[in-house]
Formats: sequence, structure tokens, C-alpha cells
Amino acid sequence: MSTDSSRGAVQRDATSQEIYDAGMVVRREVLGDAHVDRANAKKDEFTEDFQDMITRIAWGGIWTRPGLTRQMRSAVTITAMVAHGHWEELAMHIRAAITNGLSRDEIKEILLQTAIYCGVPSANTAFKTAQGVFAELDETSGSTEPASPTPPN
Repeated sequence: MSTDSSRGAVQRDATSQEIYDAGMVVRREVLGDAHVDRANAKKDEFTEDFQDMITRIAWGGIWTRPGLTRQMRSAVTITAMVAHGHWEELAMHIRAAITNGLSRDEIKEILLQTAIYCGVPSANTAFKTAQGVFAELDETSGSTEPASPTPPN
């Protein structure tokens, strides 16, 4: 397989399986094994193609690229979730942002930025969503920040 490191897992000679496998590695690193295992356990004939697509295209095709850090990818993703009002996905990606090394203060700043460009009502819901995620994390870990964030890619 030829390697152009600027393209991540999507190399000219890469097989669909190689891109899927690389995507699954990143998906598990960012979202956690428990989340990915739950998503895969719920997979059925109707949703199987969708789960395959997001693993190959989003995680294997985009998140493996070296052009942005995982922190930057998390910031962009959080903003997109707020802009489109995808609150469950926002909660998932706030957890991922913590895993990727963003602090709560950095997440707060991202949400403040979204108030200007996505609207105050959306940012209001985003702050409530983040509060819920942080409370859940505090309850399960007894901590307010991750013990050891994943280093940037």
C-alpha cells in the first residue's frame, strides 16, 4: 500500500477493510469501547450499512487524517452539533472532547463562540447539555477533569 501521510487511512491502495479497521481504532479511542460496543450491539440489518459507513468515512476517512489535532476536530464537531441542534450527539462529542484532551474551560469557550455564530438559544441548550455531561462524569469518576487526556494525534 502506498503511503501519503496527509491522507490518513485513505491511501490509494487501501482496501475498504483497512480504512474500516483504522476508523474503528480511532472511533474506539475517541468515543470509548463502551459506546462503540453499545452501537455495534444495537446494529441490525437496517442499521448495519449506516454503522459501516460512519466507521469507514467519518472515522477512517476523516478522523485519521493528520491535518488537525483531535482537539481541533472535537471543537469543530461540537460547533456543528450546536449549529444543527443535535443535542444527543453533542453530549457524546463533549465526552469525546474531554477524552481528546480539551478542558471544561476550553469547551465553555467553544460554546460561548457558538452563542455568537449559532445563536444564543442553541448555545443555551448546549450549555445545559454540557452541564449534564459534566455532572455525569463527576458522578462516575469523582473528578472534574480527565485524569490523563489522550495526547493529540
